[in-house]
Amino acid sequence: MSIFGKIMSAIFGSASAAGSGAAPTSMSNVDVEKVLSDMASKNKEKLDWRKSIVDLMKLLGLDSSFTARKELATELKYTGDMNDSASMNVWLHKQVMKKFAENGGKVPDDLKS
Repeated sequence: MSIFGKIMSAIFGSASAAGSGAAPTSMSNVDVEKVLSDMASKNKEKLDWRKSIVDLMKLLGLDSSFTARKELATELKYTGDMNDSASMNVWLHKQVMKKFAENGGKVPDDLKS
């Protein structure tokens, strides 16, 4: 499974566990901010998932290594310098939030920009 696929599965899984128990067929009606906030409130580590792709991936229980982020950047068609991790990380976070919204998830505007 792709890294972005794992990210989507982590959000879907949490949303369906909090809901009826049935897996949603799309991101429709999944409040991404609420799902992630709920997960963060139960996490012993203070993670800034709203701004950091590393913290978002950690919150979802995924590998957040530089190698994993480069793989995610490749999947999402990043065209910048992958050795400039700061720029790539900012781009990745924005793209992941945009992809949630494109797939029908409810994502606040401030998380998409």
